[in-house]
Order: sequence, then structure tokens, then C-alpha cells
Amino acid sequence: MSFDFVKNKILINNNISIEEIFSVLSDISKRNINYSDIYFQSKFNECWILEDKIIKNGTYNINKGIGLRAISNEMTSFAYVDQITSIGLHKIARSVKNVLDKGFIFKNKNFISKKHDYFYDFSNPLNSLSNKEKIDILYQVDKFSRQYDSRIYQVSACLNGTYEYVLIASTDGVLETDIRPLVSLSIKVLSEDRGKREVGTYGGGIRGTYKYFLKKNKDGVSNIKKFSEEAARISILNLFSKEAPSGFFPVVLGSGLPGVLIHEAVGHGLEGDFNRKKLSVYSDKLEKKIASNLCTIIDDGTKKNFRGSISIDDEGTPGQYNVLIKNGVLKKYLQDKFNSYLTNTNSTGNGRRESYSSLPIPRMTNTYMLPGKSTKKEIIESVDYGIYAVSFIGGQVDITSGEFVFSASEAYLINKGKIIHPIKGVTLIGSGIEIMNKISMVGNDLFIENGTGICVKEGQEIPVCVGQPTIKIDNLTIGGTK
Repeated sequence: MSFDFVKNKILINNNISIEEIFSVLSDISKRNINYSDIYFQSKFNECWILEDKIIKNGTYNINKGIGLRAISNEMTSFAYVDQITSIGLHKIARSVKNVLDKGFIFKNKNFISKKHDYFYDFSNPLNSLSNKEKIDILYQVDKFSRQYDSRIYQVSACLNGTYEYVLIASTDGVLETDIRPLVSLSIKVLSEDRGKREVGTYGGGIRGTYKYFLKKNKDGVSNIKKFSEEAARISILNLFSKEAPSGFFPVVLGSGLPGVLIHEAVGHGLEGDFNRKKLSVYSDKLEKKIASNLCTIIDDGTKKNFRGSISIDDEGTPGQYNVLIKNGVLKKYLQDKFNSYLTNTNSTGNGRRESYSSLPIPRMTNTYMLPGKSTKKEIIESVDYGIYAVSFIGGQVDITSGEFVFSASEAYLINKGKIIHPIKGVTLIGSGIEIMNKISMVGNDLFIENGTGICVKEGQEIPVCVGQPTIKIDNLTIGGTK
């Protein structure tokens, strides 16, 4: 269904034939190239925003275009056009050809659309509910958040839906299509008590339709209510948080969202472009021990309906389950076709791009640590005095050194193996290799946060997921406010 549907939408409806695509690639291949591809994309997006019980904004956008790339050794020629027409296709083909040397060193293969798994269905989320029902989701967010506690004084929420389809053709014989639905709900709640104000944020998303937010758990609680109450809970919790201590302490990272630290401090350092250029702290460390024996890190584009999942990447390579670190040993870098060609390796299905106007580069999908054998209770009880960080609000990472600074949005003080009280102003300071080698306990409670995660690299934004079980880092520098 995917191939015929997308072919009709992108090619037939715009009077472009597969034979014409083949002709364009054949013509480009008369130049001195190693590879060329064409990326067609149609993307439909809507966004509804609520602030203070009022729908402040509702937008709908259509973005269509073609990107054409040719690679000659380490040089890339790239052009794009914001329309899907035969004229536009030939226009960017001429632009790309003009900067390439004449040659003819590449022989074309026949296009082949290979069978592969799909990790999300093809339903259009924008049509899954009426506009009234979408707006009602936001009103319910406001209601549930305010009902949680009378000290909640402001609620804002953003409901976002995207429906896109892509077609990829390349000189290595790839002809693939994909249909990609995506929805998200982001919530921000402000509370006040005796002049003190705090914020709480939460949300969720899925490669699916808006009906995900209406879905109820076994206790009859909808995802709308669950997300709203969680944002409110964090806001109220922070009203009573005490100042965090500073120093060198054991740190327990909770399951789920704290996996963003692994994503930033480790995952980016394992992307193929950084390692080909020797810019990463992990360069030239394949098959070497870089972490605790307890650590196995996965990048998995195959998880059903997760935000970071990809049936194919943006070069037509099927989404894959990649073991990056196994029992502490570095096994693999994340690769796209360009960097894998230059390093004589294979693409790992991680060539991703924000749109037709961007070049594909190595990017993560759903990145997480596999579970261990300890329980969360055992891990916390093993800490005499330290920090339990449950969630983060952001940070900075230096890819070259692996050094990071992260701020916790929800954290607690541990004393004599017990959680004492919430703390605020917690900053975690260290390096990726440092924390990976100081992990001494790994929990059995792996949780992958299917939230609203967006990864930014070279100005391109793509959806991702992070996750991990509860883990213990023996000691880490904490910048507090006490």
C-alpha cells in the first residue's frame, strides 16, 4: 500500500514518471560521481496552542519539495526546489551537474524496491479527529492540570500533528517510499504558593494518530489526564524543593527520560561523521572498552510506533537495531551512506534529514541502555549520601571531549539509603566516558520515554526517543545552590 500510494501522490499526480527519475540519475552518473540520490517529500503539519483557557493559535502548513545530491569522493553537490514538478526536478539536476567533473565511472543498476518491515501504520493523524475534538484535548489538559491542585495558576499546551510521505531513488538501485505519521502533546504548568512560583512540564507523542491521547490505561485514566497531572505534580513538587548541595557525590539516574544524558554525552559521540573526522572522544576506539561491563547501549529504529522509529531512513536503508556498546565494549558507529562509503563500512540505517532542503547526516533514532539485574530499591539503598535525578530540562555537551553540563528538573536527596526530600538547582557535570565507566549498578526497570523529544544537529530537527533503566554512577560532580 505504501509504495503505490506514495508513487501516486508524489509522482503520478505531478506528472513525473519513474523512467524520468531514472533518466535524471543516469545523466548525473555521466559525471565523475560515486553516488547520487533524489529525495521527494510532501509534509502536512498542524499545530494548536492553548494559553490560559484560550485557543491562541491554530496553524496548518504544507511543505513539498525535491532534494538532489551527488557525491564525488569527499565532495557533495546538493540542490533542492520547493515544488514537486518535472521542471523543478530538471532544474536542480542541472545545478548539481554543473559543479561535477565529467567522467562516467559509475554504472547504474535497475531500481529495486525491497520488502522491509513497517514500524507504524499509515493512518493520517490530521484526519483522525475533528477540529472540535482536537481543541477539546487542549481544554481537557487545562481542566485536569488545574484540578490537580488549587495552586496551579497557569496552563499552556501545544497539540501537534504531522503527516508526511517520502520517495527516495538512488544510483545504487534504491527505490523506496515511506508514510510517516507523528503526533505530540506538550504541557507547561505554573504554580504559586506564598509568592514562590515554579514550573512543571510533561508530554507525550507517538507515530500514530491523535486517538493515542484519548487512550485509557487499565485504571481508566486517559493519556491526556496522565500527562496533565504529571506536569502539575512536578510544578507543585518544585514549590517545596530545597536547595541542592554541591560536591562530589554518588548519583542515581532514574529510568526513562534521564537517558537523554546518554543520548547527548555518548550517542552523539558515536555518530559516524564525528568519528570519520576524528572529532569525537570515541574515535578509533572500536572493539575497545569504553564503559562499565554493565553497559549495553542500543540505537533502535525498529520499535513499534515510537517517535524515533524509521521504517526506512532518508537514504532508503531499512531501520535497524544497532548494538553500539556491548558489555562496555564499543562495537559500532552510527552511519549514513556518505560516511560509511568513506570509511569502508555499511550504513546502519541512520541517514536522517529534517526535510528535502537538508542533507542526510548520521543521526540517532531510539537510543537506550539495556536493563540489568538490580532493583530500583537496591540501587537507592546502596547510596549513603547522594543525588537521585529523575528528569532533566537540558544541557550542553562538547563532542570532542565528551564533557557535559546538565540541569535536573526533578531531583531528590538520598541519605542513608532513603529518599529524603526534593531538591532544586541540581547541575550534573562530567564526561560521557567518565560516567560510563563509573556505572556500578543497572536496574531491571528499563523505560523508553516516548515523549516529545527533538534532537538538533547542524540546525536540523528530527524526532527521537531516549530511555534507560535506573543506574548508579559511583561519583559525579554536582553543582548545587546550597
